Amino acid sequence: MKQHEFEALHQELWRQIDSALENPARADNTALLAEHYLSLCRQLAIAKERMYDAALVERLNNRSLGLYRELYRYRAETRLNFYAFLRRDFPLAIFRHRFFILIALVAMILPGLVAGTWTYFDDEAIYSVLDGSQVRHMERIYDPEARKIGREREADTDLFMFGFYIKNNISVAFRCFAGGLLLGIGTLLVLFFNGMFMGSIAGHLTRLDFVDTFYPFVIGHGAFELTAIVFSGAAGLRLGYAIINPGHSSRLDSLRQAGREVVPMLYGIVVMLTIAAFLEAFWSSSSSLPIAFKYSVGAILWILVLLYSFSGRRHESR
Repeated sequence: MKQHEFEALHQELWRQIDSALENPARADNTALLAEHYLSLCRQLAIAKERMYDAALVERLNNRSLGLYRELYRYRAETRLNFYAFLRRDFPLAIFRHRFFILIALVAMILPGLVAGTWTYFDDEAIYSVLDGSQVRHMERIYDPEARKIGREREADTDLFMFGFYIKNNISVAFRCFAGGLLLGIGTLLVLFFNGMFMGSIAGHLTRLDFVDTFYPFVIGHGAFELTAIVFSGAAGLRLGYAIINPGHSSRLDSLRQAGREVVPMLYGIVVMLTIAAFLEAFWSSSSSLPIAFKYSVGAILWILVLLYSFSGRRHESR
């Protein structure tokens, strides 16, 4: 292959790499640099072997060095940089997946509202969603006379329940995410049934006038737990979309790219569910705290979570 043919063949890729090196902070640019680093090194080796023009070899060499430095500089700066992740990477990932988040939110909220209204006005409707033992269990743990509000303890201390809640919350989030591999249908089903389940319980307990035990219990940790489940659903839907619409890439490459894009969301979801589990075990379950105080703290937590979730836009152009 002659030099001008070699340059014409790879000119577009070099242009993309140069453009990415000018703004390497963008996640898609970082992915492009990492993806084509070996290709660029191989092209440099070919140019040297075929004794192409020294100017071309020098340009390829400088481009390879710049790419290498940028990749390893980025890794050094971001590795274990928890503050940078929470301040920039996680909210930016939320912003970039806002349309999938909206779909996930609707998929969970609408069934919940329908089921909640149904069980509130029809005292038999709850048995269409839960069996009798589950209904009695829910009524018992949210009974105003209970010493501890919420799920019955399978261990003697709140610390063990903290671990139980983490396991339970992450399992739900994982099902939401993994369901995306079924063209997103699995994710939608998990969101739908979780929405129906939560809505049915809320409607039934409201009808029984367990308002002063149920809502103060869920409002605090719900800000983190419910939001994280919606984010998990959005990540799963992103995987499903990558399979359905791979664009010019193969479905496998499209799925890999989608996986790289949602990784910051998955890390952030784990953090949110850990916080939710801590609050549920040590805060929400307490029956000694004033109801008004729980509502106030819960409202503040919801405001903070929502403000944080909408903060990613300001990082998009950086």
